[in-house]
Amino acid sequence: MLMLGAIIGDVVGSRFEFHNIRSKDFVFFHPDCFFTDDTVMTCAAAQALLDAEGDPERLKRLAVSVLHDFGNLYPGRGYGGRFSAWLDSPDPKPYHSFGNGAAMRGSPVGWAAKTEEEAKRLSRIVTEITHDHPEGLRGAEAVAMCIFLAREGKTNTEIRNYVDGHYFRLDFSLSDIRDTYGFDETCQESVPQAITAFLESEGFEDSVRNAVSIGGDSDTIAAIAGSIAEARYGIPEDFRKLIFGYLDDRLSELVRRFENLYPPIPGRM
Repeated sequence: MLMLGAIIGDVVGSRFEFHNIRSKDFVFFHPDCFFTDDTVMTCAAAQALLDAEGDPERLKRLAVSVLHDFGNLYPGRGYGGRFSAWLDSPDPKPYHSFGNGAAMRGSPVGWAAKTEEEAKRLSRIVTEITHDHPEGLRGAEAVAMCIFLAREGKTNTEIRNYVDGHYFRLDFSLSDIRDTYGFDETCQESVPQAITAFLESEGFEDSVRNAVSIGGDSDTIAAIAGSIAEARYGIPEDFRKLIFGYLDDRLSELVRRFENLYPPIPGRM
């Protein structure tokens, strides 16, 4: 199902966020895995897009209330301090953040957009309600564009060149940073790493394993890498079945509704 790339990455990476493994050799779906704020906010962004029915102005009005409601429906899922304050506020406003929460929730935008310009416009709408710092907006747009380009059939090399030319210098490899990369929740120090985890992959599972193997904010890096990898490679059918065992009925139904509107790409399943 669409968005499941981000959700699988989040769930698989969840148990390594504060216990980095720095290896690709681990049990992929483990009983200790769980969905975090990354899954909740990805689903919230999807709900807002569904409710807006293709109307950007309506999306602007809905985005705040939908994300706010979802966050409060799922408390204690690992939200950052400033985002938690946003959830607690009766009148939530943007707080000039460049945290990677801006980028991890953007996969529904990459699937809903029909053009590059629409991907950028929708990304800004669902991001600036909280993360209105230029780096937050850049990180979110980079992820949405990677997904859009992957949907369009662009190769990993073409996606790398686009990101390198428009968003981030990808002048490193995973092997360069695996032993030294530290925990960093900013877009500028985690989105390029997540994109590189995808770019160096040979398939969906390999992309998520790459992301986990560098350490850092494992659930979010894996969610971002997984979201792009789904658009490029699709998701193995057994993974689709297994991931629903980690979700509740509300989130499962939302994912299915989103796929009904934005079906998977034939041959990438």
